[in-house]
Amino acid sequence: MSRSLPEQSTDLRLATFRLARRLRNELTQDAATRLTDAQFGALAVVNRFGPLTLSELAQRERVSAPSMNRTVNALEEAGLVVRAHDGGDRRKRLLAVTPAGAEEVGETMARRDAWLTDRLRELGDDEREVLARAAQLMERFATE
Repeated sequence: MSRSLPEQSTDLRLATFRLARRLRNELTQDAATRLTDAQFGALAVVNRFGPLTLSELAQRERVSAPSMNRTVNALEEAGLVVRAHDGGDRRKRLLAVTPAGAEEVGETMARRDAWLTDRLRELGDDEREVLARAAQLMERFATE
């Protein structure tokens, strides 16, 4: 008997959380330099789409501006992002990734991708195709 739609939803949610936790916990450098999920997420967004205003970053991450400000403050203190004045509007501050921030994103993503690549090698072509399609659907869910 196949599982009900609510049961399938639970299965997907739990599997997604477990995989995300595994990627975070096992593939992050030592605890002293570990970024929170929110911090790494914000850093990765600024690295990919920046420079951004705090409001733009908060909107992309779907959090409040005050919450994002706390996250950005921690990233700034760690030397991973900087705030600079916008050339066209001196009142506006833009967030940009520092070289250390870009390196952190690159190294973390490379470790995570390498781990996933090793897991994908263990699967057959059909299973990898299922996961590729699932990744597309999950991306669609995440951006709607």
